[in-house]
Amino acid sequence: MDSTAVDRFEASRGRLASLAYRLLGSAADAEDAVQDTFLRWQAADRERVEVPEAWLTKVVTNLCLDRLRSAQARHERAAGDWQPEPLLEGDPMLGPADTFEQRESVSLAVLTLMERLSPVERAAYVLREAFSYRHAEIAGILDITESASQQHVHRARRRVAAERRGGGEVDPASARRVVEEFLAAATSGRTDRLVALLTDDVTAISDGAGLGKRLLRYKTPERVASYARAGFKPTPAKRRLAGGTPAIHIALVNGSPAVIAVVDDRVVGAVAFEVSDGKVASLRGIAAADRIARLNDAWRQREPEAPVINAW
Repeated sequence: MDSTAVDRFEASRGRLASLAYRLLGSAADAEDAVQDTFLRWQAADRERVEVPEAWLTKVVTNLCLDRLRSAQARHERAAGDWQPEPLLEGDPMLGPADTFEQRESVSLAVLTLMERLSPVERAAYVLREAFSYRHAEIAGILDITESASQQHVHRARRRVAAERRGGGEVDPASARRVVEEFLAAATSGRTDRLVALLTDDVTAISDGAGLGKRLLRYKTPERVASYARAGFKPTPAKRRLAGGTPAIHIALVNGSPAVIAVVDDRVVGAVAFEVSDGKVASLRGIAAADRIARLNDAWRQREPEAPVINAW
């Protein structure tokens, strides 16, 4: 393959990766889909490809749909063992972030909600909301009619909106202050203050420090507060599991504040927060090594802010 064809693909790589990540919720799977797209591009009769960007978009989208429809993916996601892979602020795979819809489409909350959509609904929604494709273009990518594209996007919007919390975008500075208050209350063991910082319908999901195969789920402010108090309480066993004494940072993950635990410049766990109306609406704890690998790599490549807790 000549350098012109390679350059043409590389010019689209970032957009293809951010599209694949939104469709799959996994950076590792997105990278695989993009690499498979490159192999298809390499083998294609490129002289017959009139619009390379459209061709590449169609290929990567359909490769992602194949993955979403696979037996393994259906089993993992239906069983509730799956959650999105978190990405640190500034990761190019997060893609376009100029509009509220683009930023929302990559939030961990919406990536989770999109699991309830059919693969085609998910693809139509992402292509429309995050990348502003016209319905005629979406129809061509998904091999459906323009009317069907409109229906898929309408249904997807309605389902996401029905289950999405809050009334709009949250100011990052305000959300960070709520998380700082939450962290202070959790580490001090002030359960009453923790409960006051939680919405009535708060939820928490954890992968159990990456040790279990099933996700742990908690509901009600009292149960979530108890989980948070126990989870944020330092113990010798937790330090052994982490491989040392973590420093605790606050950073943005998928557009929302997150608590990041770091040992010797290595991320050992993250808790992402969704804030609504000045309170914590959900927590998502992720420590499985394969789910935080890309976040870990990104963390090592930047100079983070000073930790809010130097030695947990």
